[in-house]
Amino acid sequence: MKIFEFLADRVYLRRLKFIGESLLGCWVIALLTFSGYVLHFNPAPVGFLFLIVVVCESILCGFWQASIVSLMACACLDYFFYPPLWTFNVTDPQDWVALGAFEISALLVSQLSSRERLNSREAKLQRQAMEQLYELSRSTLLINLHQSPGPQLTHLILRIFSAKAVSIFDANSGKSDTAGAWEEGERELAKECFLTQLDDDDKSTQTARRVLRAGTDSIGALAVRGDLGPLVADALASLAAITLDRCVSFEKESQIEAAHQSERLRAAVLDSLAHAVKTPLTAIQAANAGLGELGPLNEAQKDLAALIDDESGKLSLLSHRLLQTAKLEAQELSVAKDEIVVAELVSSAVAEQRGRMAGHPVEVAVPDSALTVRGDRDLLSMALAQYLDNAAKYSFVGTAVKVAARESHSEVLISVHNFGPAIPITDRERIFQRFYRSDGTAHLAAGTGIGLSTVKMAAEAHRGHVWVISSAQEGTTFFLSLPQNGAKQA
Repeated sequence: MKIFEFLADRVYLRRLKFIGESLLGCWVIALLTFSGYVLHFNPAPVGFLFLIVVVCESILCGFWQASIVSLMACACLDYFFYPPLWTFNVTDPQDWVALGAFEISALLVSQLSSRERLNSREAKLQRQAMEQLYELSRSTLLINLHQSPGPQLTHLILRIFSAKAVSIFDANSGKSDTAGAWEEGERELAKECFLTQLDDDDKSTQTARRVLRAGTDSIGALAVRGDLGPLVADALASLAAITLDRCVSFEKESQIEAAHQSERLRAAVLDSLAHAVKTPLTAIQAANAGLGELGPLNEAQKDLAALIDDESGKLSLLSHRLLQTAKLEAQELSVAKDEIVVAELVSSAVAEQRGRMAGHPVEVAVPDSALTVRGDRDLLSMALAQYLDNAAKYSFVGTAVKVAARESHSEVLISVHNFGPAIPITDRERIFQRFYRSDGTAHLAAGTGIGLSTVKMAAEAHRGHVWVISSAQEGTTFFLSLPQNGAKQA
């Protein structure tokens, strides 16, 4: 009932305004008629003055009010100025000419005035929309990137655009954030838009929905209820998409930076530990070597001394690798550029790892005995030894480990192949990261996740690269590619 009363009041006010504007124009015509009659004006100047009044009425009020004023003006001209005076002679052609001139003028001027008012209103709305979009763009630059962007954006849009309700669905977090007066069941409008991937405008409820896109990817959706045009809704969606994408990028950068800081801290601790271990480890090895000088040892004592020597050797190797890794990462290690015969490098590494390869026959294939590379012998020997150690730990018992080296274009390709559990494709790059161990093979042997990272850094120090291929049928092959004779050395 209140709605009908409100509409009735509006109709009444519009009618009252129409009558008032028409009466005002008629009153001006009457005033000009009286003045012209008293001053004995001819019909021509009076008609011109009436035309001016009709034009002004068209501009200020509209066509229908101007039509009423035109009829009033024609009647006054005919009655007071066209002979015979004081009589209506509506059949006179000059009356129809005057009326036609007044009506045509009213129609043309009212149309032009209406169009101009419409253009002016649209220009004003566009200017207001641009100012609002500019304010929103500035405000989005000041949002707190450490907090969820959805609630901040919804309240900004609600305030700046005087919207009735706003909803934003963020695909990154999977959350819908709302602000304003949404009805029950409408709070998921933005999420529904994202799922359907369709933009729409509901004029009956003044609701615009837009999918938020960053490039070709959909990152969310926006639903706004308010007096917004389609172009403003599109621009608003673009700003919201840019803001969400910026927040996602900031979150990723923060995570990466936190991971780097954690990695640097962990590396610093382990490097300090490696330095701290070397001194007591050297003392343990020296003391163990001196046990034999104290007198003859029985078998049990010899086994214990051998165990101490073996385990202290492992600790010494681990400390050495940690220190070399730290120097490689900090670029403090000066890489030598010696000419190295590949066959000798492979033979030396195999001989060094002979004790660790127990139960795994080693097959070596280096067809070109004159094949050479230029680099640091210690680093390359350590890298190849790590490959062999890795192959021995993760091979099935009794299977062979194959070491091969050959020339490939301007590079020397060294490979170590073994039969064991396949490495998942998702882990084939990550296993070369420091401290990372594949979930599928970590339970098969003890390890620290350091060895393969040192191989990668040693290869990169020589302008080379590493990779692995693995399958359950063909086995696993680790590759080390090095530039031949320093072809790629800086």
